[in-house]
Amino acid sequence: MSAQIGVTGLAVMGANLARNLARNGYTVALHNRSIEKTDYLLEKHGGDGEFIRTETMQELVDSLEKPRRVLIMVKAGAPVDSVIDSLVPLLEPGDIVIDGGNSHYEDTRRREAALAAHDLHFVGVGVSGGEEGALLGPSIMPGGSREAYDSLGPMLEKISAKYNGEPCCRWIGTDGAGHFVKMVHNGIEYADMQVIGEAFDLLRSGAGIEPADQAKIFTDWNSGTLSSFLIEITAEVLGHTDARTGKPFVDVVVDAAGQKGTGRWTVVSALALGSPTSGIAESVFARALSSQTEQRVLAQGILQGHEGTVELPETFVEDVRLALYASKLVSYAQGIDMLTAAAKEYGWDLRLDEIASLWRAGCIIRAELLDDIMKAYAVAEERPANLLLTPAFAEAIAGAVPAWRRVVATAVQLGIPVPVFSASLAYYDGLRRPRLPAALTQGLRDLFGAHTYNRVDGEGTFHTLWGEDRSEIEAVDTH
Repeated sequence: MSAQIGVTGLAVMGANLARNLARNGYTVALHNRSIEKTDYLLEKHGGDGEFIRTETMQELVDSLEKPRRVLIMVKAGAPVDSVIDSLVPLLEPGDIVIDGGNSHYEDTRRREAALAAHDLHFVGVGVSGGEEGALLGPSIMPGGSREAYDSLGPMLEKISAKYNGEPCCRWIGTDGAGHFVKMVHNGIEYADMQVIGEAFDLLRSGAGIEPADQAKIFTDWNSGTLSSFLIEITAEVLGHTDARTGKPFVDVVVDAAGQKGTGRWTVVSALALGSPTSGIAESVFARALSSQTEQRVLAQGILQGHEGTVELPETFVEDVRLALYASKLVSYAQGIDMLTAAAKEYGWDLRLDEIASLWRAGCIIRAELLDDIMKAYAVAEERPANLLLTPAFAEAIAGAVPAWRRVVATAVQLGIPVPVFSASLAYYDGLRRPRLPAALTQGLRDLFGAHTYNRVDGEGTFHTLWGEDRSEIEAVDTH
């Protein structure tokens, strides 16, 4: 018996993907550095389908039909390179190596080029949905060559989540495109969770609404325009009572949020691309600040807030809902803007409507509004320069702006930090303002560094002789 695919790395995600493949009728060869994990999977879940037990990488390769498909599910970074180094000498031209972990897209681009030199295909696959999604159907974002996807794609589509019968899996583009899209997905996820947290804090610290009552509010919100997986599980978490203390669960959890790096990668990559993902960046910084526990404890005894007393309007809960919706839209707009910039930089033909379709089920940021995002980018000639410029979204945000401003102003007066609410509003205002203070920035740069500037009343690049007679000269192009 030969297997259609092999999986090496049988921690929870790898094991669940292997089980998903077996449940969908594929014979799966199993490999793990420690054989105990292989045997544990077979003992507990061997009834899920056809598995082949292997102990060495050579046995894994020998058990596979050709072209061989090997899915690597180990920790990102050096462990992936180590597995690839042990695997490549055993493979033949045309075989496919798949990295299903959260690898950095630049590593994927490097690996794809290196394996191509051996006539091997390397596919970087973004997988979203967590442990449950890996087993029951994740959102899958594969990169690599089109030829590799023709062989691998039907298998991935079959195990992916489905939305109205459509698989949440499409070929994204060459080399690192799949992992890049997954990275941006995670950046949006960071911002989405942070604005939900800010809404919770405003309702609790500002309006005095306890978690159990907030659970009902979020449940109600989940039936409208905010309908999404994260809003749904927010209601679940807020409604949970700690069995040990009888307190709301959220009150016994340490308020220091961890991160595995994909949000940080998104921000660093956005800076390199010149894409203004300010809301996503603030969500990453908010996690970093939350984890500076020693500084925060010291600050509580030293720093003064001088918070004011604010009479909240009767519409406060609805205002927070609107601000949350508007900020959520901005996070998607910033993520999509980053995808557009990356497509130009790396020569990827990213279909934004198809990418949005992959996020409708299986993944963490699945939300009702993705259908409207798909429509916005479905026709190439009508694609907006920015998601917020789509008539439907522009109208929706326009209706939310007064509430958005009230919420941010109230938060400032109460001393409640809302970094993503406020950064998202600033991004919105920055897009729509006819003039920005960048003109002064350019003047300052020209004075201290002769960095030149352009004029609003004509073509050309200019420099003012600040240290001489302040006359203006046309700058010489030195490139």
